[in-house]
Amino acid sequence: MSILSQLADVLEARKSASADESYVASLYASGLSKILEKIGEEATETIIAAKDLEAGGTDQQAQLQEALVKEIADLWFHSMVALAHLELSPDDVLNELGRRFGIGGLDEKASRSTN
Repeated sequence: MSILSQLADVLEARKSASADESYVASLYASGLSKILEKIGEEATETIIAAKDLEAGGTDQQAQLQEALVKEIADLWFHSMVALAHLELSPDDVLNELGRRFGIGGLDEKASRSTN
């Protein structure tokens, strides 16, 4: 079982947990707007970490890479909370990525404007 599947199972289980005992349950209880706010926050932090990594010196590279990876992990995590809240799964996203595999990015974007 992949880590994404394991995490999806935990996120699903947290739907029945007490908001006082689970961070994820507290997000669900706060609603979609709060979950999306967290995604926006994590996206901003990811952007800052990536810019810091690009601008940083080689003596800081490992630390800055670790910071970026952690921010992206937070972004993915909160995105998965949103998926679970909306009754979707990581498999839905992976299936879409699979559908796009082998299709050029410009072609894929052009196909979206006709749908």
